[in-house]
Amino acid sequence: MGSMKFDEDIVLIAGPTASGKTALALSIAEKSGGVILNADSMQVYSELKILSARPGKEDEARCPHYLFGHVPVSEPYSVARWLDDIAPLIDRFKRQRRQIVVAGGTGLYFTALLGGLSPMPEIKPEIRAKWRVRAKEALHDELTRLDPASAKLFEPGDTQRIIRALEVFDTTGVSITEWQKHKGRNLLCDDDSVKKLLLLPPRPMLHQRIETRFGQMVEAGAVEEVQALLALGLSRDLPALKAIGVPQLASYLAGELTLDEAMKRAIAATRQYSKRQSTWFRNTFDADWQVIGD
Repeated sequence: MGSMKFDEDIVLIAGPTASGKTALALSIAEKSGGVILNADSMQVYSELKILSARPGKEDEARCPHYLFGHVPVSEPYSVARWLDDIAPLIDRFKRQRRQIVVAGGTGLYFTALLGGLSPMPEIKPEIRAKWRVRAKEALHDELTRLDPASAKLFEPGDTQRIIRALEVFDTTGVSITEWQKHKGRNLLCDDDSVKKLLLLPPRPMLHQRIETRFGQMVEAGAVEEVQALLALGLSRDLPALKAIGVPQLASYLAGELTLDEAMKRAIAATRQYSKRQSTWFRNTFDADWQVIGD
């Protein structure tokens, strides 16, 4: 994998957590004198460096990195905001004729980048507050009553997306599924030279990498990172506070688990997440993506 080189102007690298995206992105961008743009929804948070597996200082010294750690954990971050952030960077580096490597594990970022993002209505604060307050209630039943088309798309436990669908329906009276049929501007043009790489290592290899990497995270200070995060006194409903490893290590800090138990739970959760990511990529990405199995 380290010897790969591509002539395309833009290289997209997607894959589940611990599949080797960072190493491949570095290899490609360094060879071409290109730049790396982040496509991982957790690596955007400034206070979540270790547990999000953000590139380190040595990696950043090898080639320019963008959209890593540029958002405080107190701010929820969305795919729409990511598109707003990445658009001027893509425009700039296209003009400079530098190779752009977009790497990460957030599949929705790639689908939005390639196909545009559906326009969504502005949600008034009072409507947002109303559905946030009711988040503990049977919101899936409420969504089924108001908007059965979108309710079929979400599991009852998918609170964040259910709330979003309720907000949109409450604001406009129109299902979020109807809004999603209309696409916005596509940031990558038809004449762009794009290489799409999907990393899908064998599951046993991925499982071993996940276990090894989490142990390295703890050695590098993951417990202290969670301690500092909790000290901010932020809502546990924020995306960064739900990042894998944070709840488990928080339970250890609260004396509810031993460190070994917390690590085992975090590793198990990471493996489950990795499986969901792999399934989503296989079912969503088209044949244009070159699958790299090892």
